[in-house]
Amino acid sequence: MTRAEHTHIDKFDAVVLGAGAAGLFCAGVAASRGLRVLVLDHGKKIAEKIRISGGGRCNFTNQDLDPSAPHQYFMGENPHFCRSALSRYTPQDFIALLNRYGVPYHEKHKGQLFCDNSSNDIIDMLLSECKNAKPGSVEIRNPVQVNQVNFEYATNQNHYILNTNTGAFECNSLVVATGGLSIPQIGASDFGYTIAKQFNLPVVPPRPALVPLTFDQKSFEPFASLSGLSLPAVISYGSKKSKIQFQEDLLFTHRGLSGPGILQISSYWGPGEPVSVNLYPSPDLIALLLQTKHFSKKLLVNELSQWIPTRLAQVFTDKKTTLQKPFNQISDQALGDLARELQNWEIYPSGTEGYKKAEVTAGGVHTKALNQKTMESTQKGLYFIGEVVDITGWLGGYNFQWAWSSAYVCAQSLPVALK
Repeated sequence: MTRAEHTHIDKFDAVVLGAGAAGLFCAGVAASRGLRVLVLDHGKKIAEKIRISGGGRCNFTNQDLDPSAPHQYFMGENPHFCRSALSRYTPQDFIALLNRYGVPYHEKHKGQLFCDNSSNDIIDMLLSECKNAKPGSVEIRNPVQVNQVNFEYATNQNHYILNTNTGAFECNSLVVATGGLSIPQIGASDFGYTIAKQFNLPVVPPRPALVPLTFDQKSFEPFASLSGLSLPAVISYGSKKSKIQFQEDLLFTHRGLSGPGILQISSYWGPGEPVSVNLYPSPDLIALLLQTKHFSKKLLVNELSQWIPTRLAQVFTDKKTTLQKPFNQISDQALGDLARELQNWEIYPSGTEGYKKAEVTAGGVHTKALNQKTMESTQKGLYFIGEVVDITGWLGGYNFQWAWSSAYVCAQSLPVALK
């Protein structure tokens, strides 16, 4: 549908698709530069992912992030792509914005910052930024269904025509901030990828990330009774040359494994590949067992419970009858084998809990089709920001920071075109 087919079309400098973290922040920054912006969202409620994140307190950034080394915290076909945006809008910049609004927050763990009150503080701040830039400069409309996106180039300007169930809109810049496929129950969709493909932009196949791992029922049966058990562990994946590992909590579930360490490793894990778990990260477990053997006549499981949870100790000692004797009657070889298994428990996940439980989506619009300084694609006037791009951060506030940073550089580059 073209402009000629409409008797009336509302015109904006930019239309932002998606009223989430990246979309709302982009709209506010663009409006502060004098642009008239329309934000469209298909959901009945906006910013739902912000609202539910971090247990309702939103882990909005990570203050330890080093923008000069993004490959430490982000993955994708080219994780270095996000260096420019992260350097131009840093965690400290977003923290300064919160301080300006008087939003209270705290550090929880490893640089992770959370709201003291609730995620609504972040949403209210973003909406205030949209309202305070200039009265009427940002319009947010939802729920709106975009049925068709068309492009034409005339009078040396881009013209995007959006046909929706509430009318038609025209803009010179179209910003796609539609997120990924994770958490479909709050409205996730593949619309951003569809737009990219419409304009022949490459898309890295999306997949669930930061997601619990599952196992086939037979192999996991001995551990099913441990559901709800949590303990610190080191989870590793990959070969020696390319090993990825995280020292975080591990959580047993009724279907498999979760917890921060597993969520982190899931972003890298590939089907059919093993994951290694060190259930006792201290290096001296063999020495502890051999030393204890000299004086203990207790059952091994009772002594082992000093170092790992009793229920977990029971599962590992129940595996072999040779481990169900008094401690001083167990051979050094058997104790050594047990220590090695506990510190290098090799597991083969059968899959993941999928998008329903995934915190983010890996993959997305390929960065080779985007300008790292502006987020504009090779399709003139078409921008992609946030989770829809093939940049995925670690657990701990990194994905929200990517949303703020990519939105900021995009908003700064949008041309003021209305007359």
